[in-house]
Amino acid sequence: MTIKRYYIELAYKGTNFHGWQIQPNAVTVQETLEKALSVKLQQEIRVVGAGRTDTGVHSRFFVAHFDSSINIDKKTIFGLNNLLPNDIVVFDIKKVKLDFNARFDAKSRTYKYYITNTKSPFLTEVTTFIKDKIDISLLNKASEILFNYTDFTSFSKLHTDTKTNNCKIINAKWFIENDITVFEITADRFLRNMVRSIVGTLLDINIGKIKITDLEKIIESKNRSKAGKSAPAQGLFLTKIEYDRNIFII
Repeated sequence: MTIKRYYIELAYKGTNFHGWQIQPNAVTVQETLEKALSVKLQQEIRVVGAGRTDTGVHSRFFVAHFDSSINIDKKTIFGLNNLLPNDIVVFDIKKVKLDFNARFDAKSRTYKYYITNTKSPFLTEVTTFIKDKIDISLLNKASEILFNYTDFTSFSKLHTDTKTNNCKIINAKWFIENDITVFEITADRFLRNMVRSIVGTLLDINIGKIKITDLEKIIESKNRSKAGKSAPAQGLFLTKIEYDRNIFII
């Protein structure tokens, strides 16, 4: 049997999951996907994700890879989606080079954080409701400071297994989209809890709890306790992951 490596593209609503990564005594996206793949392909499948999302965080675009000796086609994808719960959907599965790694080969990732000033039962699980009016101009000015730094220890969850806390932020901006306030950020990599920590700190600037100049001091302190509280999970979406196009086998 010839082993082939596959790229799998999916999306999920994170409300009912304890994040992406498998963990004991908790339902996760990775475990749910592996079980469905194993049933459909009738062999034990293990998947490697592009990263990990926390409990309650969503992904409009997620990538993983897995190895299998089975030839996969569109019917496989259709059958797989029938096995998966409604809050996970597989868009595509493509054959890739055997050395492809969904996590380490990613060139950049983009997240969006959604905030609403209007209380709505239909937005509860996918946005964060706050009463304070958002000053887009102020927050865009503050976000520009992020481009001046690479060490984001102050926004990282403590005691992680990463070798470095350096990240290159490519894009960081606030805007309005369909009456929802959106913060979009792109970087070559992200630390655990980094986006939510940045959002929480920027929202402190929005309400005047801290000044824009304090953001520089917070980053330079390399101390998580100096930054603001993490923004709630439900407003965060992973929206894009970039790879080289030559990973695919045509």
